[in-house]
Amino acid sequence: MNWLQHIPVGLQTVVLLAMSNVFMTFAWYGHLKNHASSPWYVAALVSWGIALFEYLLQVPANRIGHTQFSVAQLKIIQEVITLSVFAPFAVLYLNQPLKWDFLWAGLCMVGAVYFIFRSG
Repeated sequence: MNWLQHIPVGLQTVVLLAMSNVFMTFAWYGHLKNHASSPWYVAALVSWGIALFEYLLQVPANRIGHTQFSVAQLKIIQEVITLSVFAPFAVLYLNQPLKWDFLWAGLCMVGAVYFIFRSG
């Protein structure tokens, strides 16, 4: 028996999207720290390699999630996860200062979640 059947679709979707977003954040921004002195094409190739793992998680997440959520809802879920992953990444990994703007952006995302989910 498939053990995933016992995990709610929403949770499967969120967990897979969160994991995929960690890979994508490293693919998009990790090279700023790790490959800053490398030619851009080296950074691009490394990023593409990392992004492959993002897609291996993101595609099934959206396919599973689309059985319960609309495409717009999936997109808003992804954006909330993106901000939730990016803020700690920027502060902890890239040593960027924590700004109040992260909180305000998060509150805007709460509004987006409300509007996209209110009509069901």
